[in-house]
Amino acid sequence: MKDKHPKGIAILFFTEMWERFSYYGMRALLIFYLIKHLKFSESLAGNIYGAYTGLVYFTPLIGGYLADNYLGYKKSILLGGILMCLGHLSLALDSETSFFLGLALLILGNGFFKPNISTLLGFLYEDKKELKDSGYTLFYMGINIGGTFGPLLCGYIGETYSWHLGFGLAGIGMSLGLIVFWFGQSHLAYKEKINIQVEKSFLNPEEKNKISAIAILSIFTMFFWFAFEQAGSSMNLFTEKYIDRNIYIFGFQKEIPASIFQSLNGIMILLFAPVFAFVWNYLNQKKINIYTAIQFFFAFFFLGIGFLILVLGSNQIGSGKLNIFYIVLPFLFHTFGELCISPVGLSTVSKLAPIRFAGLLMGFWFLSNAISHYISGYVSGQMSQFQNLADFFMIFVYTSLVAGIILLLLSKKIYNLMRER
Repeated sequence: MKDKHPKGIAILFFTEMWERFSYYGMRALLIFYLIKHLKFSESLAGNIYGAYTGLVYFTPLIGGYLADNYLGYKKSILLGGILMCLGHLSLALDSETSFFLGLALLILGNGFFKPNISTLLGFLYEDKKELKDSGYTLFYMGINIGGTFGPLLCGYIGETYSWHLGFGLAGIGMSLGLIVFWFGQSHLAYKEKINIQVEKSFLNPEEKNKISAIAILSIFTMFFWFAFEQAGSSMNLFTEKYIDRNIYIFGFQKEIPASIFQSLNGIMILLFAPVFAFVWNYLNQKKINIYTAIQFFFAFFFLGIGFLILVLGSNQIGSGKLNIFYIVLPFLFHTFGELCISPVGLSTVSKLAPIRFAGLLMGFWFLSNAISHYISGYVSGQMSQFQNLADFFMIFVYTSLVAGIILLLLSKKIYNLMRER
């Protein structure tokens, strides 16, 4: 039936779910492990965090190119999964050397894995393009189920019992994802390239316009992720130092580990993704054309509100621990922003990229994340230099506001680059 999703969506859903379980579970612990266990300064820890998350999104550019031209998408995903399993195993060992070796293996593995699983998903829908948006929405749900339970389980075990048990649990998640992909390969058939001469031909004007649109949107996503990725660094530290994390159950007091709050984003996406999907579909049915750039504008709008709440909370530091809503509400608005930019962006790249450059351009999309992640980590490392934290978080209010306004002004031009002639 035409309206049925390809069987391969389930395989990619669960593969990505377990991979994201491992990534976000490990990320929830990373900044605390660097500061508490390795005794690094907050500045150095922020730089390492930024370098790691930046390189994780840089290597997909290389992995996408190699998949397009030499390895193919399935082999690249398998190779990436194996490297990441070895990386998590290395993190589970109690040694500073094995820790940094593990980070290196995760960076390399993600380069082969990340762009190619997203590209392969797009190929599965080549004969069902009308279902591609909803297919990416389903895929994104898998990402966030993993992103929810990874910090909950790995974060709790890592902070409560052993850092290395937490890292090891993340590795088990990655192994499960690799097993799912290995046994589900038969459902991942896609059309192979047919004419090598056509594949290597020059870009036509319409293709150049579409690639230009991808490039422009990629530049703006840098500003989004630069602010959003404070979640795992400065917002993580803010939660530990200034938020009242005590809960009372049957007369007993229990303090929630700060890393657990990293699961809020995933939980909120699972709750609100259907709402946003309904809104976009409703507007589409009413023939109300919401340009991709307008959706990105709303992402910056929500992001700025989230950081404004952190500014308000920071101004109350000194009068005791802050109410838990000063971290819950920023995560809520940041999640709204993410739902306006991330699944929309993945689907847009898949639609616009010429098929012969699909992996490379998906890698380019993630390259914008790499730059923003590195800068984000560097800036988060400077948080302790600010006497008033409100001034620190105000940086991200300003960048969100400026980027959103410029994007709004360019929205019609970007739409003209994207549309079919």
